[in-house]
Amino acid sequence: MTEDEIYRTSTQYRLWSFTPETLASLRATTNTTAAGCVRDAFRNLELNPKEGGKIEDNGEVDCLTIEEEQKIVGYYCLRTLDFVDFCEYPTNVKATAVQYLKRFYLSNSPMTYHPKEIMPTAVYLAMKSEDNFHYVKSFAEKLQNISTEDILAPEFLLTQGLRFTFDIRHPFHGLEGGFMELLAFTNGKGQGGPWIEKSPKELREDMMGIDPVPGSSMKATSVKELVSRIQNAHGKAKEILKTSALLTDAYFLYTPSQIWLSTLLMADRPLARFYIDTKIPATANMKPKLWTVLESCAGMLRSSPAAQPDKEEKKELKRIDKKLAKCRNPQKMDLVGMNQAQKRDPDQNGSGLDENVAKKRKLEREKSMKESEDLFGPALSKED
Repeated sequence: MTEDEIYRTSTQYRLWSFTPETLASLRATTNTTAAGCVRDAFRNLELNPKEGGKIEDNGEVDCLTIEEEQKIVGYYCLRTLDFVDFCEYPTNVKATAVQYLKRFYLSNSPMTYHPKEIMPTAVYLAMKSEDNFHYVKSFAEKLQNISTEDILAPEFLLTQGLRFTFDIRHPFHGLEGGFMELLAFTNGKGQGGPWIEKSPKELREDMMGIDPVPGSSMKATSVKELVSRIQNAHGKAKEILKTSALLTDAYFLYTPSQIWLSTLLMADRPLARFYIDTKIPATANMKPKLWTVLESCAGMLRSSPAAQPDKEEKKELKRIDKKLAKCRNPQKMDLVGMNQAQKRDPDQNGSGLDENVAKKRKLEREKSMKESEDLFGPALSKED
């Protein structure tokens, strides 16, 4: 199997890859469904506006728009990056945690589950998924006013939102492999495609002759300068992968190889063109399509939100957060209480079980409890 065929078998491709249109439609459906549930919850509870919901003149709750939901989720993705950096966890934990958040909020709304409550759980689950396990107690100590129960309570909700798929295919490995190949060319050991008749040393000479980096007028005049150029491009590309690639929809719309090639294109276009020319012949029909995809991906990465919101963005986020506080689903606010209730009686409201199935499971639990009590026989009666 080729690498492309292997990737197409992954859950990331089958379940989490979209076109821009399907991605927008999915978010619109999530927003509409959540807004309907919020309004129904307020009506059912007959809440007064002063007690937790802003009711408009027409009797409707002022719910978040799709754009407002995206801004508040994006902000907590930024908070995730900052928190993981503060804890000095590996880059793969940071990247996985952010993708968990973004995946969860494709089918769940901040109006239903606040990102502030889901974010710590996403980081904790990412640590376990990326083989960087810490005890939940030590992890909770790094957070202010967060208990271990606050972290564990939403864990099953999160795994449901992730559709129980925990593997994230990141572009970091592809980036490292690509730059190892570029460095091999500088050593006169690089190999191009089978249609290339030049020797590795001739390819190195071609590499020395590529156009300089935009903004510079000097070409590399030695292998040392060429290596330095590759290392600079590597650093810039990696930084883009650690920020812009995580904060945009790149993972939903592009493959890992397309993402890392786009970062190379942004870091050093002539170097990217040389690398791709050694992989794909000029006559290949797919080459123009590839360049179109890479340019599109690079454009998305350039539009990434800033790592630190400016004054106007902070003002907008505060407005959205205040609005969110007034339109949260009152039935879903106590995640710890919901989790404890589910443990006590998993067949109660919200489980979605058929009534007959619920009764059957309840009888089975009662029978199991009775059998455990009778393990050593009935209680001994006292004799006079």
